[in-house]
Amino acid sequence: MNDPRIPATDLRTLIDALRETAAARDRAGGHAAQEKQWIADAGLLTLAVPREFGGAGARWLDVYETIRTVARVDSALAHLLGFQYLQIVSVDVWGNQAQRERYLRGTVDSRWWWGNAVNPLDPRLVARATDDGGYLLDGVKGFCSGTRGSQMMTVSAHDPATGKPLFAVVPTGREGIAVNEDWDPIGQRQTDSGSVSFTRVKVEAAEVLHRSETPPIPRATLRTLVSQLVLTNLFVGIAEGALEEARRYVTQHARPWINSGVENALDDPYLVQRFGEMRLKAVGAQALATRAALALDDAWSKGDALTAEERAQVGLAVSEAKIYAHRAALDVSEALFDTCGARATGAPLALDRFWRNARVHTLHDPLDYRVRDVGRYALTGTLPEVSLYT
Repeated sequence: MNDPRIPATDLRTLIDALRETAAARDRAGGHAAQEKQWIADAGLLTLAVPREFGGAGARWLDVYETIRTVARVDSALAHLLGFQYLQIVSVDVWGNQAQRERYLRGTVDSRWWWGNAVNPLDPRLVARATDDGGYLLDGVKGFCSGTRGSQMMTVSAHDPATGKPLFAVVPTGREGIAVNEDWDPIGQRQTDSGSVSFTRVKVEAAEVLHRSETPPIPRATLRTLVSQLVLTNLFVGIAEGALEEARRYVTQHARPWINSGVENALDDPYLVQRFGEMRLKAVGAQALATRAALALDDAWSKGDALTAEERAQVGLAVSEAKIYAHRAALDVSEALFDTCGARATGAPLALDRFWRNARVHTLHDPLDYRVRDVGRYALTGTLPEVSLYT
């Protein structure tokens, strides 16, 4: 990452600080207010905001490298950062010029954290039109990552008048919004992904970003792929982080097995082979993620000239990267214990957090359907269709 507004020393300092507290925070769960402040202080909140609104305007390659770097030590906070960028993109591609000026520049000027209440598979939140062109929201949204402690949120709601979703921006503190502290999973414990309740929440006409019955501009169809590459790079970061933690532990604590015939555990050929296999999975995942990010950068630069086939090619690259990274995160985080041994299962070390985080997040959408799409392309040349997840 080479943007001068985000000095590398700040990012390194942030990573060291997150690593020191990651195990204890994983055990505690809850809201990481202090660590989110550190992320804001490091200047990372506006990395994806276009330069015309005062942001860094970074390439997707650099955005995802940042997410991956944080995920190596803390994939929960990397998730929050990735979803910050996703909400910024949502405003960028769904909003009109006035909304982009208002919300993107506001993010820069006020250092807003954004929450996500756009869950396309949860229809419980209903938007009913009001006489002034706005809406009233009633209901609940689940898996609302980043809403706790945020200042703004994007939201989708079912519009019974059209039968389709409505997308809008609302301040998180608006009257009638309750952010529920009901997120208690086995992993990704600090993503603040609980539910949000809405009771007659007013949405002004100027806060409505996009109506799904309106055809999206070509670049807006890339939003889903932006989202999927956030997850992909979380997986890559988990694999790389697990590999690094395994290396740290083994170099400091490992003892040779009684039948190994070596005096130093690092000379054990079976241990060396395990680390070789783990590294191959991690670097393979990183390579495919980088390839997909470069494809996204190219497609993004085309704007409204982007063709359906070009978009589908990016979708294929994203699926290939996500499949490999999904498997790498699970495999490397499990193999960590094969290399480190029984003492590494001590609860205070929390080395199982890498596998738990990977296991929770890799359930976001089914892997089998993504493999099916890649298989169809390999067999018949049929590119993936645009969907909520591809």
